[in-house]
Amino acid sequence: MKKREFLKNISLAVLGAPFYGSALASCADEAAKTSPTKLATNEDFWLKVRGDYKLKPDYINLESGYYNIIPTPTLNALHKHIDTINYEGSFYMRTKRVADKKRMSEKLAKVIKSPAKNVIITRNTTESLDMVIKGMDWKPGDEAVFAEQDYGAMRVMFEQVANRFGVVNNIVSVPNHPKSDQEIVDLYANAITPKTKLLMVCHMINITGHILPIKKICQMAHSKGVKVMVDGAHCIGHFEFDMKDLECDFYGSSLHKWLAVPLGTGLLYVADEHIDTLWPIFASHSTGDGNIAKLNHTGTNPVYHDLSIENAIDYYNMLGGARKEARLRYLQEYWTKQLRNIPKIIVNTPIESHKACGIANVGIEGIIPTDLAKKLMDDYKIFTVGINGKVVRGCRITPNVFTTTDELDVFVNALKEMAAA
Repeated sequence: MKKREFLKNISLAVLGAPFYGSALASCADEAAKTSPTKLATNEDFWLKVRGDYKLKPDYINLESGYYNIIPTPTLNALHKHIDTINYEGSFYMRTKRVADKKRMSEKLAKVIKSPAKNVIITRNTTESLDMVIKGMDWKPGDEAVFAEQDYGAMRVMFEQVANRFGVVNNIVSVPNHPKSDQEIVDLYANAITPKTKLLMVCHMINITGHILPIKKICQMAHSKGVKVMVDGAHCIGHFEFDMKDLECDFYGSSLHKWLAVPLGTGLLYVADEHIDTLWPIFASHSTGDGNIAKLNHTGTNPVYHDLSIENAIDYYNMLGGARKEARLRYLQEYWTKQLRNIPKIIVNTPIESHKACGIANVGIEGIIPTDLAKKLMDDYKIFTVGINGKVVRGCRITPNVFTTTDELDVFVNALKEMAAA
């Protein structure tokens, strides 16, 4: 109880205090002098970072996976963008909008180490990947491969192309605790036939946090003449990677998750050789061969959200991708290590550090995941989400950079109490 009261007082203080500057900016020099691994365990530093967030004091938020609360500096920038665009009106939309969006996509491309010519801004991962699935030139008898752990919106789109074009869907199931990378590669390889046209795979499985060996899967699929589309909804701003090193054909992500951009922002990457093979969702004026802009005609949209991408990236860069990744992985391992050997508690996320980062999933034998999430909220004031799937049954736990180890102690003790009951 004392810990919860302490954390509640911190949150109320942040809400009530006027905002004069970024808490992170005030301790950036300190961060630069410390290794990411060492800084990950420095609770005083991360408590200062927490000062950049306005957090509701009613509960401990362990559900950052759906939507990341954006830090105050980015939120303030969003408000300024709204004011500016409303002030300039059509003048802005006709004279500045296109150039500004191009600048945003160029800055975004640098985060994933991709050429800007292969990246467009979308609204979310669903739009990005459905654009690929729906945009392919399917023929009756073509086949697609994906997993039952993949996100529902994309699985439903594959069902639609199956019903519409006669595509055959081959569905695999990814083990929660594979013995090796090769086990995962072989799983997908065995589902491929001479008729397979597209393979979809998660970079990080959203319900377990399992990071899959994407490069190895892509190399295997390409050796069989199959294109690979990667669902990276939870990856950009979560852990560092090089798009070129993945060797994938398509990649989609949601920026409102771990990059902490306002809602309604996503990314689609398309390799050069595939840009002209996709039909755009909305018909576009001719942009010339190989121009990814043809896929980016969406009509009038809330452009101030797109403008905030730059501010979110500036904040992310100030924090440092390696430092953020180290902290998120530390938080996940802080609580999972305490629960992995407790009777009745099941951790559905690999133990190896390189196979996970900030997201993990945990369940208790005999308790339905949705009931577990409800009990955590009702009895312990911990907000999370229950996942009751065929293979994964538990609550997805997604701490953030504002999460404290004191909060995770409350969560760990709650799980132990429920498991012992």
